[in-house]
Amino acid sequence: MATQATGARSATLVRDTNETKIQLSINLDGGALAPLPNAAAAASDSSEHAAQNSASQQISINTGIGFLDHMLHALAKHAGWSLAIHATGDLHIDDHHTAEDTCIALGTAFKQALRTTTGLARWGYAYCPLDEALSRAVVDLSNRPYCVAELGLKREKIGDLSCEMIPHCFESFAQHAGVTLHVDCIRGFNDHHRAESAFKATAVALRMACATVKGREGEVPSTKGVLF
Repeated sequence: MATQATGARSATLVRDTNETKIQLSINLDGGALAPLPNAAAAASDSSEHAAQNSASQQISINTGIGFLDHMLHALAKHAGWSLAIHATGDLHIDDHHTAEDTCIALGTAFKQALRTTTGLARWGYAYCPLDEALSRAVVDLSNRPYCVAELGLKREKIGDLSCEMIPHCFESFAQHAGVTLHVDCIRGFNDHHRAESAFKATAVALRMACATVKGREGEVPSTKGVLF
């Protein structure tokens, strides 16, 4: 279930299954966030891994998977979003359901918040380094969900997040956001650096794609005349 504040590129969402329970609030332009539906329960959890408040952004992420929190924090920070996520899941089994469902919820809320591509750049691309690692991301707000994520990760896990789940997180987000996403780590030997540079590149590409284009207000960036 998702709701949206009038006039803002924002949404709140609750996704509740037998495997995970997720609350999410997003504002694609930063600034104020609508409170989570069960804000008291989220605030009472002292195990929060990723939180940062500034004049332009509010970020608070707690999925129970520290490295996932770190990556989603980087994604929100460099995309310019305000983002709050509180997720609980069956981590006694493994990290799969929690990581997957969190990224499904994020993609769903992103699409709900974006509302339309009218007047937007539509495409975005970025190269982002992190020390020896360099990643490239290309985004199309196409309403044709597709993802290719080639990160070349070698380790079994980074922290508590399985490396096999990292490309799957990109896939889950793209599928439910309705975007085409290509993200590749071009070089690097440290898997933490490779993964983080990929999330940062994706963030910057999304920020570019979602930007409004002066003089193209009311125009759909497609020869078909429709995307969303």
